[in-house]
Amino acid sequence: MHFNQIILTIKERRDALRVTQETLAKLSGVGLRTLKQLESGKCNPTLTTVQKLGDALGLELVFIVKIKPLSNETGKSTV
Repeated sequence: MHFNQIILTIKERRDALRVTQETLAKLSGVGLRTLKQLESGKCNPTLTTVQKLGDALGLELVFIVKIKPLSNETGKSTV
């Protein structure tokens, strides 16, 4: 899973609200070092971390999981 867009949205929201990384770390319970690494693209967050950051910034997080049909060698669906 790629979190680039999610992290970009979180950073943009933080900037729009004029919240520092230090303040967001305190409000969300996410470590400052972790937050800095996330925003610089050095690591991917867990879903729990994304939820904590979203909650602190007033973001509603919605995840959609799509199930792709499985197929065998003949192209027929196996489900």
